[in-house]
Amino acid sequence: MRSKRILTLLATLLLGGVAAQAGTLRIVTVETPDAIAYIQAVEQGRQLLKSKGSPATIRVWRGRFAGSDAGTVIVSVEYPNLEALAKDDALMKSDAELKRWLVGLDKVRTVVSDSVYDELAP
Repeated sequence: MRSKRILTLLATLLLGGVAAQAGTLRIVTVETPDAIAYIQAVEQGRQLLKSKGSPATIRVWRGRFAGSDAGTVIVSVEYPNLEALAKDDALMKSDAELKRWLVGLDKVRTVVSDSVYDELAP
């Protein structure tokens, strides 16, 4: 239930603001014992994806004024459309460098939830 509240709140905020520029938004809620190491690992992935032509915009968020959800870490990945997300998903399953990065990422985080939202209006 907690992750549903987090996702609903973050999706509302993002879809109303930041994601207004994107057509598809992926939100991943994670648990991490070391936020700094996680952010560094995400940055490595951001650069790797960029080098492979990905249009994704990746941001890492932490709940600050979020009641019982304070401290929760959420990653938003913005895409221009669902097709771009699907292309990146396929790339992550086929590219050896990205596979290694994901294995390393799993060492510093546990995925609590992973959701995709489509923009309804800009």
